[in-house]
Amino acid sequence: MSISRCYENPPSFSPGSGSGTVQEVGGGGRLKAYVTGPLDSKLAILFVSDVFGYEAPNLRKLADKVAAAGFLVVAPDFFYGDPVDLSNPNFDRQVWIAAHGTDKGCEDAKAVIAALRSKGVSAIGAAGFAGEVRKVVVNLASSDHIQAAVVLHPGRITDDEINEVKTPIAILGAEIDDASPPEQLEHLGEILSAKSGMDCFVKIFPGVAHGWTVRYSVEDEWGVKSAEEAHGDMLNWFRLICSHLKAFFPCLRLVFFFFFLVVGVWFYSLII
Repeated sequence: MSISRCYENPPSFSPGSGSGTVQEVGGGGRLKAYVTGPLDSKLAILFVSDVFGYEAPNLRKLADKVAAAGFLVVAPDFFYGDPVDLSNPNFDRQVWIAAHGTDKGCEDAKAVIAALRSKGVSAIGAAGFAGEVRKVVVNLASSDHIQAAVVLHPGRITDDEINEVKTPIAILGAEIDDASPPEQLEHLGEILSAKSGMDCFVKIFPGVAHGWTVRYSVEDEWGVKSAEEAHGDMLNWFRLICSHLKAFFPCLRLVFFFFFLVVGVWFYSLII
């Protein structure tokens, strides 16, 4: 991807933006996150930001929108206070990338997920907005750490990586994106669709470029409309998957109830 695509339209950082709060998450006391939504919710969404980090106003605005639908949303500072800063004349892209790789992002994400589980969250989705840790969500979707995934203008994902995915996943791409061109995303969708029982969704948005869902200009009417459509698709995907889970978990509890009831009756019959 050209540097102009990956790093264009940087936001004006605003640490105090959004209706949520910044908290320490994931243990260790070092990882901060923007947290918004009902703290007692059993459904949580993990946001993995693009290179500009968790203080981007549009990202927090979207987190608040998802939270308003009843989800607890957590957007960690995966860059530990060191997002891309193009105003810094000493910024070195390669040094920055080396310092903020996928492995560390995955490690931190799993710690946050474990913390959410410990607080009673029963289902977790993850949304990734490209960036150098963009593969964190794809990695999580290849395990049982999350129950739903959405990747937006994801950057380059290989066939091998998508073959490992086993979590329901939606891919929302831009028509103008040389890192994840429409034909490549459609190809990934074909791979996913060929998997038995795999829930997947691929959509290409015309006339927009990489990063548009969180880097749109409020003065760009078409960009705002397209971003809001993508936001709606993301939210509907999480609602759809979680509605299935809501139906599943009561059934699972019922199965366990009858299992222990039968075991209890059997055990009682042995001792009388």
